[in-house]
Amino acid sequence: MKTPPNRALRSLQRNILAGIITIGPLFVTYLIFSFVLGSLAKAGLPVVKLLATVFPRDWLNQPVPQSVLAVVLTLLMLFVVGRVTSLVIGRQVFSFFEATLERLPLVAKIYGSVRQLLDSMMSKKESSQHVVLVDFPIAGQKSIGFLTRTMTDATTGEVLAAVLLPNAINPTSAFLQILPMERVTETDLTMEQAMSMIRTGGAVGPDIILFSHSALAVARDAKPPAPTV
Repeated sequence: MKTPPNRALRSLQRNILAGIITIGPLFVTYLIFSFVLGSLAKAGLPVVKLLATVFPRDWLNQPVPQSVLAVVLTLLMLFVVGRVTSLVIGRQVFSFFEATLERLPLVAKIYGSVRQLLDSMMSKKESSQHVVLVDFPIAGQKSIGFLTRTMTDATTGEVLAAVLLPNAINPTSAFLQILPMERVTETDLTMEQAMSMIRTGGAVGPDIILFSHSALAVARDAKPPAPTV
């Protein structure tokens, strides 16, 4: 029989856990937006301070108006850059700029890697949207991953998969695994469902998923049967 202190402690634990589940997603969203807006404000703040010296106004020296104006100016600059690069002349200038960066040894590696990552994230190809399961950290324990691309082993000709495994709760850090395609398990999860499971530690997700069908088997099943003669 439970004593009153034990019941009170369990009730306190349940309420705290319910509060964490309720406030947690809002808090993470707040942190992300704060980081993004802070970065935009930091990028545009030098321009705002320059305007404050050229056009002295009392409100330009206040922290809140400075931050708001800095965010607006940064967004406006990004819009102008995107608009210019979408034009023919802008694309030519941007291509020349990229070619110049590729001649710089260290800068070329960093810029090329970041550019490829952003291109793969913005790509709408179906191959970059696969949610899979892989044995990690040990066999028999599967982790959710994103199949980013496939490649071929130069020695054996075996199909290999590059799978990004984001960490639970904190998906901003991840592991990159390159493994045989036959060890990748295809799922029927959408990107939104997978990210919800990762961010909530599995608390939010579907009740039924594909767990044991390999991606290589799915690819074989998708191929039409060979014609008979």
